[in-house]
Amino acid sequence: MKKIVVASLNPVKIAAAKAGFIRMFPDESFQAVGVSAKSGVSDQPMSEAQTLTGAENRVKNAAKIEPEADYWIGMEGGLEAAAGGMESFAWIVVKSKSGVLGKSRTCSFTLPEAMAKLISQGKELGEADDIVFGQTNSKQANGTIGNLTGNVITRTSYYEQAVISALIPFKNPRLY
Repeated sequence: MKKIVVASLNPVKIAAAKAGFIRMFPDESFQAVGVSAKSGVSDQPMSEAQTLTGAENRVKNAAKIEPEADYWIGMEGGLEAAAGGMESFAWIVVKSKSGVLGKSRTCSFTLPEAMAKLISQGKELGEADDIVFGQTNSKQANGTIGNLTGNVITRTSYYEQAVISALIPFKNPRLY
């Protein structure tokens, strides 16, 4: 059984990591555990670059916390001002014990103006989501993407696809 260390204690991120590995490598078995690993960036990254750096830092810090693993994975959600509004997305970084690195980004979507306004006032996305949708701790459930799509896309499935894309170098080692 291969061990995946997810640089988060969020059950949604742990489930998405494990599901992505299982879908990419159905003949292998995986155990996924979460650790609290620092991102080294702001709690709410506000640029593409800061978000990617946060995911990379989480992988490095998870490997220091839990060095006996086959893979480490960092997932960092971020925001960026764009034409037409504020976009939400996440970066996924996977590193193997042999040093292979895979990176991918989720699709992005434009936030409603009410959420963008709350974020510009200093709220994090999860907090803005809870306020707008009248929920509590939605980021450990289906989050913004789930709320905005009526759970057609869940937060787990949103991250899972990007995990699969980040695993491309591991699926195709002769090409990378």
